[in-house]
Amino acid sequence: MDTVLGSEVVMAENLTMVTEFLLIGFSSLGEIQLALFVVFLFLYLVILSGNVTIISIIRLDRNLHTPMYFFLGILSTSETFYTFVILPKMLINLLSVARTMSYTCCVIQMFFFLGFAITNCLLLGVMGYDRYAAICHPLHYPILMSWQMCGKLAAACGFGGFLASLMVVNLVFSLPFCNANKVNHYFCDISPVIRLACTNTDVHEFVIFICGVLVLVVPFFFVCTSYLCILRTILKIPSVEGRKKSFSTCSSHLTVVIIHYGCASFIYLRPTASYVSNKDRLVTVIYTIVTPLLNPMVYSLRNKDVQFALRRVLGKKVTLKSCK
Repeated sequence: MDTVLGSEVVMAENLTMVTEFLLIGFSSLGEIQLALFVVFLFLYLVILSGNVTIISIIRLDRNLHTPMYFFLGILSTSETFYTFVILPKMLINLLSVARTMSYTCCVIQMFFFLGFAITNCLLLGVMGYDRYAAICHPLHYPILMSWQMCGKLAAACGFGGFLASLMVVNLVFSLPFCNANKVNHYFCDISPVIRLACTNTDVHEFVIFICGVLVLVVPFFFVCTSYLCILRTILKIPSVEGRKKSFSTCSSHLTVVIIHYGCASFIYLRPTASYVSNKDRLVTVIYTIVTPLLNPMVYSLRNKDVQFALRRVLGKKVTLKSCK
């Protein structure tokens, strides 16, 4: 009995609890890291400027004070913070030798990353419902999507996103981490971190998978159902111009939805054991950089309302300067 207790004490002493993580996602790329730094910095600046431009235009132009653009403004704000949680640290790591992150910072990064990511998923679902209400029930649209209702839906998306994030982060970091601290990724994501746990993680992974289904599959199914109803309604419109106009208001949202949910589902709706670092990092780059980049580009380049609003805002500024 004493021998068993003694061996357990020795084992406990040999296990060093992790106090920091080493992010080795880009460490094997060598000289390419400098080129990646330039590319990612450029993309980050484009993301910031694009989202800030959309938020500013929606706020300044009264013609865009509608539920559709209200949610687009919220989405752009969420995307801005979402990239801020990941990209600055990633850019620093590309130039530094020591790519460490403290245990606490890793927890905080994962919490805010997942919070904003899940909020975006829920917002895209709400935006699908907004298009459904506008096209399928135009007469009831002012009631269905009143400003009070819009505020409640936006608040519910934020609250639900960060509540789900809190649950997942609590599940991940309630596991013991001992000795192994090399995260094979460029930020603290669920799969690379949970693989470092020095205990069985099957139950935790199953609960996280269920959370993933709830925040990804359910909203995506909701969006798909909304668009099936929208398609049926559009096909009943007699004029070709009317059908084209109705579908053009949905095409931008649908493009973002497919890329966003597709990449997120590939990463999070499968077991941690099937995590393949190189391919998964590429998909995560699309999910964390390309999707936030696409949002302002798609909604500005393919949306005539935003284009006209941008011209009006710029026109007013030019007029004010000429008057001075």
